[in-house]
Amino acid sequence: MADKKVVIYTTPTCPWCHRAKEYLSKKGIPYTEYNVAADREKAKEMIDKSKQMGVPVIMVDNEIVVGFNQPKLDSLLGS
Repeated sequence: MADKKVVIYTTPTCPWCHRAKEYLSKKGIPYTEYNVAADREKAKEMIDKSKQMGVPVIMVDNEIVVGFNQPKLDSLLGS
């Protein structure tokens, strides 16, 4: 689990983003967060990768999870 690279694209007002970050923190999984409301470059990167504009977008290594999909995250993180 520790060797997984986790990136999460969020906005400050998104309740699902807060839940996703809370979930990762409780699991002790380090992640890099990008606020796409404040960072246009990261917003473009998120759209290019996920092909949509909704948040959260969570990347586990090269796998993309759109929204807070806990079963999918558990599977990708091996937990």
